[in-house]
Amino acid sequence: MKNWTTTNDTLYQKFKFKNFIEAWAFMSKVALLAEKANHHPEWKNVYNTVEIWLTTHDEGNTVTPADRELAEKISALVN
Repeated sequence: MKNWTTTNDTLYQKFKFKNFIEAWAFMSKVALLAEKANHHPEWKNVYNTVEIWLTTHDEGNTVTPADRELAEKISALVN
């Protein structure tokens, strides 16, 4: 899980893109992954920056294998 940090039982990463269109395209791809996994991120987008937090609410707001798996798939989108 390249570049993800763990803080307060949450996986976090900030992604920067060339512009808003690239950031939005990335978010669209992440949305498809999340929906397929039925595991949805908390995220924020401002212009070319997307921030993502992953935690499993059903498990008491902690990082689970589902979070790590989704983080790996998200990372693969930008590598």
